[in-house]
Amino acid sequence: MSDTPFGFGLPPEEPEDGDGKKKDPAGGGQGAGGGPVNPFAGFGLPGGAGGADNPFAAMFGSLNPNDLGAAFQQLGQMLSYEGGPVNWDMAKQIARQTVAQGTPDGTKDASVGPSERAAVEEAVRLADIWLDGVTSLPSGASTAVAWSRAEWVEATLPAWQQLVDPVAERVGTAMGEVLPEEMQSVAGPLIGMMRSMGGAMFGQQIGQAVGVLAGEVVGSTDIGLPLGPANRAALLPLNIEAFSKDLGVPKDEIRLYLALREAAHQRLFAHVPWLRSHMFGAVEGYARGIKVDTTKLEDVVGQFDPTHPEELQEALQQGMFQPEDTPEQKAALARLETALALVEGWVDAVVHEAAKSRLTAADALRETLRRRRASGGPAEQTFATLIGLQLRPRRLRDASRLWASLTDARGVDGRDRLWEHPDMLPTASDLDDPDGFVHHEQLDFSELDKMLGEAADGKPDLRKDDDDKAGPDDKGDSDK
Repeated sequence: MSDTPFGFGLPPEEPEDGDGKKKDPAGGGQGAGGGPVNPFAGFGLPGGAGGADNPFAAMFGSLNPNDLGAAFQQLGQMLSYEGGPVNWDMAKQIARQTVAQGTPDGTKDASVGPSERAAVEEAVRLADIWLDGVTSLPSGASTAVAWSRAEWVEATLPAWQQLVDPVAERVGTAMGEVLPEEMQSVAGPLIGMMRSMGGAMFGQQIGQAVGVLAGEVVGSTDIGLPLGPANRAALLPLNIEAFSKDLGVPKDEIRLYLALREAAHQRLFAHVPWLRSHMFGAVEGYARGIKVDTTKLEDVVGQFDPTHPEELQEALQQGMFQPEDTPEQKAALARLETALALVEGWVDAVVHEAAKSRLTAADALRETLRRRRASGGPAEQTFATLIGLQLRPRRLRDASRLWASLTDARGVDGRDRLWEHPDMLPTASDLDDPDGFVHHEQLDFSELDKMLGEAADGKPDLRKDDDDKAGPDDKGDSDK
């Protein structure tokens, strides 16, 4: 579990080239060892290196005299923001700018052509046919779409807003609580300025992260959550092309395997109505436990210079916001971690069952995707930094094995029936003892839910009906 929530880690050290010089920041999301940098990591100061890793520099330029007018205009826009805890207009703008810069390998975004759209639609159609034989959940995708990176940004921002706003709201509230209540009326303009700056900072960070992710993800469900619109399976042909490089597997086969994963996720979230709110609710539960180091924040408020907004950004990077180590905080993270593992494990198990006899590279692709998750791919890094959670690959593998064992022991219908109620699902301890869970009796909540629903609708008491139906002899016996 990460110790620092969304966007407040220390900036990573820039790796050096062989000549001892810092690498060109135009490398964008590429980190040491060729891996992606944490898109939420610290940003440089205005006047420093520009590029994708420094949205302040991108927005304020080098701050030479010719740029000061634009810099103060931008600062005015930041301070005049009066919306929610995150400046989502700024987030969208920076995400689009990041996408337009291209990925570290030099690939630029491009519109999806008719042939690529047709290929994605056919892959999802065939994937749904294959999945019909390995799960009792019907198709959850009414449409299949092929997105460019920019289209992915547009389509997923509403989900990011639902994820990030609870965390940002808690931080914004803390900014307003720094000063004593008797001083808040006097310091109103300063508090408003701080909140506006906080909304801008969050907007820059989430925009940068979404822009980096847009260059890496292959669909709408890469982090185990439905980021796109409901009932719409989506793949990104340009990123699938990059993912396919050097794998030695035909691209059609890779596209089909990824379509299986996307379609499986869509089935689960479409036909398990409580699942989305359960997972997003865990994020909100986490946000309620965020604690603010008011001592540091008081220092920042007292010394804040509006002509140097980067000083606030630098202060935010010094661990000012920390998750509160309470039972409620731990429970929220554990609930979300387990739910994510169960979702990813189920998808892994059913996709493998559907593909293993049809795709020659099914085993290799399964392992490639597992390693991609284990190595801390962009989706995992973003999610871990966003809410302080790391989806442990060991839990994913354990969950996949448990779902496979349930299929063997109870069949497809018995396995998928567990999604009917959250209390029927395996727990974190069950992942440690899958055999114990597979072979113990499961409670059936369907009848209980039915009875509770009838009671809520004001239907007759069943016990009273039984008494009324009892014969005279029965009543007589009771009086004896």
